Amino acid sequence: MEKLYLDDTIAAISTPLGKSGIGIVRLSGKKAVSIADKIFIGSNGKRPSQLATHRLYYGWIKNGKERIDEVLLNVMRAPRTYTKEDIVEINCHSGIVVLRKILELVLSLGVRLSGRGEFTRRAYLAGRIDLTQAEAILDVINSQTPQALNAALGQLEGRLSRKIGSLRRSLLEISTQLEASIDFADQDIEPKSLEKILKKAKKASCQIKELLDSADRGTILREGISCVICGRPNVGKSSLLNALLKKDRAIVTPLPGTTRDVLEETVDISGIPLRLIDTAGIVEGSNLAETEAVKRSRKALKEADLILLVLDASRKLEAEDLKISRYISERCAFVVLNKQDLPQKIEADELSRVSRGRKVIKVSALRGRGLKNLQREIAAYLWRGEAPSGDELLVTNIRHRQALKKAHLSLRRAVKAIKMSQGAEIIALYIKEAQSFLGEIIGKIHCEDILERIFSQFCIGK
Repeated sequence: MEKLYLDDTIAAISTPLGKSGIGIVRLSGKKAVSIADKIFIGSNGKRPSQLATHRLYYGWIKNGKERIDEVLLNVMRAPRTYTKEDIVEINCHSGIVVLRKILELVLSLGVRLSGRGEFTRRAYLAGRIDLTQAEAILDVINSQTPQALNAALGQLEGRLSRKIGSLRRSLLEISTQLEASIDFADQDIEPKSLEKILKKAKKASCQIKELLDSADRGTILREGISCVICGRPNVGKSSLLNALLKKDRAIVTPLPGTTRDVLEETVDISGIPLRLIDTAGIVEGSNLAETEAVKRSRKALKEADLILLVLDASRKLEAEDLKISRYISERCAFVVLNKQDLPQKIEADELSRVSRGRKVIKVSALRGRGLKNLQREIAAYLWRGEAPSGDELLVTNIRHRQALKKAHLSLRRAVKAIKMSQGAEIIALYIKEAQSFLGEIIGKIHCEDILERIFSQFCIGK
């Protein structure tokens, strides 16, 4: 399987299809330069094989006598490339027709179309990056806030890899000591040596626990949080969505039932990618369209990480407000008391019946009042008072988290076995398990299923 990825030459469009200034067709493999020789004519009359590496050259892509496009060609020779293979990048004018025409020309000369993430997969298989760095590339691309980008860049730089590598080396030292005692079965492990092994195992266990403790915040940065805005018609749900987004995303009218579908947009709240979801009502609809809208709204509420229950402070509470409050009684929610720019008509005792002890935040979506306070309360709740610092090492990936949990469990078992004076073979087994789980994170131990899952998430040109 690996031979397939390493021996042939691949190509793909590495920029989104559409109208823009530049589009890139990328080739990687042994034939990349020789293929470019057949289609590129430089302004100096030279072919790519005659050009110096890691420089841009102006010229034309030609199919026989037909000129396809005016381009800048970048020749990058192995091993100082992304894949550690020869790479050629054709920087042409962007546009569906010209990009596809160049790609089809390249493919007609014996190059294979790249699979999803295959350029990055080659970089991993060639040892240029490890698996956490490969995953970080995708996180960089998908980052929705500056904080999420910083976390992804830290992983791309190898911060997590170095930490995992250090832990594995520490466990290897323990394994070496244990293996020595197993080889000489007639000799017990000396008490002092056993004490050192216990100390090292405990230290590694604590370090893994620290990484796991960062996982909740890391997941928030990577995955974001879904926040559903709910309430009866005309309380200002869509106005609140627009105010938080600072743009007119949802249609706002005085007529009830304007929102007929679930609208979703993402906003940066103190580094958190908050997916704001504006819903239609959650009470029974009067027609087929409204019934379907209610069904979708209820589904969004069930899946939400946080709910904003919006009330109209300029009108007395209605039975529908109480019904919605009861419907979300078991969920994490804030009560947003909207329309503070108008005379207030909700009494404190009535409000308590709806809020049910939840935090009440007063805003005017129309005037923009109270929105910063609402954002601060949301951030404080989600970060639990522990917003990550810029240089903090965060575990952001669910796969890493699961492997760390298994490694931590194995080390806890090893510590227990040491304390119970169990045999060196049993202790060594647990230590090797922990090493193996840590190795899965950085790709020292891998299987094709894991690689397929990871690289299938990439676009074809990366």
